[in-house]
Amino acid sequence: MFKSATLKLTIWYVIIVISISVLFSIVIYSIALSEVSARIANLQQSVPPLIPGDSSIFTLLRETQIHEAENSLIGALVITNLVIWLAGGFGSYYLARRTLRPIEEAHDAQSKFTSDASHELRTPLASMKIELEVALRDPGTTKGEMRELLESNLEEVNRLTKLSHTLLQLSKLDHDNITRENVELSVATRTIIERFNKTQPRIVLTNKRKIHVLANESNVEELLTILIDNALKYSPPTSKIEVTLIKQRQMSGFKVVNAGEGIPPETLPHIFNRFYRADASRTGSAKKGYGLGLSLAKKIVELHDGELTVSSAIDQDTTFQVMLPNIKRTPPKLPGIPIRKKHM
Repeated sequence: MFKSATLKLTIWYVIIVISISVLFSIVIYSIALSEVSARIANLQQSVPPLIPGDSSIFTLLRETQIHEAENSLIGALVITNLVIWLAGGFGSYYLARRTLRPIEEAHDAQSKFTSDASHELRTPLASMKIELEVALRDPGTTKGEMRELLESNLEEVNRLTKLSHTLLQLSKLDHDNITRENVELSVATRTIIERFNKTQPRIVLTNKRKIHVLANESNVEELLTILIDNALKYSPPTSKIEVTLIKQRQMSGFKVVNAGEGIPPETLPHIFNRFYRADASRTGSAKKGYGLGLSLAKKIVELHDGELTVSSAIDQDTTFQVMLPNIKRTPPKLPGIPIRKKHM
């Protein structure tokens, strides 16, 4: 589809280039030929004829020179136009590819996203359907077995609910503008850590400095939740998760550090892609997710004009660092100095 669109767009570009070059060639030809004719006519009038009363020689000479100038001009314009058309053809193809490349990439990303989402929805739905069909066909299903089946289906429904909620968040962030305000990052960080520590008390805030950033408070809390939850999933159950606040001149933020197996170098460039997950043999079924959390985190940071980076290696600590714009403080106004008028 995009190859055909590129070819059509190239043809339209070439037609435009040819039309402009032909139009300019006609204008240049008319102006140049008129200028040559006028100069030769002026020369004929300024030079007296060899035979008084006989101007046929000058007339023949003028026509010959005009004809030669006309041929030379046509040849030069033809060669110039051929060069322009050839260069324009290559340039048109390049511009057509460059124009359609973002659209093609967006189309491919949307197709992949739709395919992945369909796959993620189809798998649990198929599992629930099979379990229900087996239970309905078996007349000897006990109450305990039915309860176990309902609990399993409820778990799948909860996972599907979480998936749909995350997809809606991504869609909303793709099309909505966020409102930014003065957010005290230390307060938001402590709130999220206390929430996690109620069930998994192994998150430590290494410093408690006051930091103010220009951001959306709910988005910052969602960002902290995603990164801390990710650290809890991919670290040993007895290890500590360290959260450190960072303050710089232009940007401030935090970093989340966790121990664990680490992320392979070939995996690092892809972890923020939607529905991307590491090798299941490394992550384990208990850590199974949809691969949307880090993609959502990246989108939140991008909307805030911030930076999200990750550093890790096999059997080493993994560090996610988020930097957001600082609040621009206006300098305090100095008291005005009254100016006394001089009396003349």
